[in-house]
Amino acid sequence: MDTPFYRPLSPTCGLRVSPLALGTLPFGGANGMSHMGNLGPEDAAVLLDRAVEAGVNLLDTANLYSLGVAEEVLGEALARSGRYDDLLVTTKARMVIGDGPNDGGASRWHLIREVETSLKRLQRDHVDLFYLHHWDGETPLEETLQTMDELVRSGKVRYYGVSNYTGWQLMKALKVCEAHGYIKPVVQQIHYSPYSREAEYEMIPAGIDQGIGTQVWSPLGMGLLTGKYRRDAAPSSGARMAEGDGSEMRVADWEKLYTVVDVLEEVATRRRATIPQVLLAWLLERPGVTNLAVGARSLDQFNDLLGSLDVALDDEDRRAIDDAGRPALAYPFWHQADMASERMSPADESIVATMQRQISETFNS
Repeated sequence: MDTPFYRPLSPTCGLRVSPLALGTLPFGGANGMSHMGNLGPEDAAVLLDRAVEAGVNLLDTANLYSLGVAEEVLGEALARSGRYDDLLVTTKARMVIGDGPNDGGASRWHLIREVETSLKRLQRDHVDLFYLHHWDGETPLEETLQTMDELVRSGKVRYYGVSNYTGWQLMKALKVCEAHGYIKPVVQQIHYSPYSREAEYEMIPAGIDQGIGTQVWSPLGMGLLTGKYRRDAAPSSGARMAEGDGSEMRVADWEKLYTVVDVLEEVATRRRATIPQVLLAWLLERPGVTNLAVGARSLDQFNDLLGSLDVALDDEDRRAIDDAGRPALAYPFWHQADMASERMSPADESIVATMQRQISETFNS
């Protein structure tokens, strides 16, 4: 695979990763997660073979996925072939995975235990990339980050990042590392899609400003943005994604979501592509985005997602998708766009520049 295919994980580290990472949420299907998929080692190995052929070099898992079974399935699949030596493995910890008082959080006790347990499941002596899966407001941040510093220096973790942190939480983590000389996180993993654009306000600008890469989880919104669901084919009542029942993706505006899907379909028709392919292609061009973690329940699904790497969008396509899902103006961004836009950094421009266009269109209409 040509070198230009790969991207630096972040501006602050030398690791190169593929635009797409293979997510393992569909692996295992145990402990109440069968609705996410139930792939075993043989099925997983089929996807790994295809990943190698396509140049995908990053695998994304977590101790939370099927409460460790996904890691076990991935470990067994990796052990089946010598073809997988160059694949990079990501895992995570912080979420509550048991009933004990220390079975969650970002304490030294929990993180070290979970890293060691994950390594046994994965049948490896190190994790290439480890994420703090969420903020822990109770454990002192110094304890958490000193633990990550020690894990990296020990060789059990090569790089680490944060996941689902707000902008201020990321900045606080970086400043604590600077104050104590700890090795810093180099990447953040966050939710982002043409419909879910909250990350554009603070998370992505913070990443751009601080040289932190951004990996996106669930870019297809757990299937909501694949084209399967429409106004006349909404998730049925009682389903995990049902309107009015509290979607797992916290859909606040179903009409807006359906509008985004409509636009994605229009672009897909012009590009002779599928909706998921167009969506992923759009995200891969967004400011600050390094790569996308995508899960697949079958080889056909994975092949479809890989097709996004061959989709070329033009300015009309990009603008149509951007306009359909652009977040509402919020303070102080509209004030900056209105009153102080003559001195913007790349971080400012990642959100304010698009808002300026919205302001102009609003006041000139």
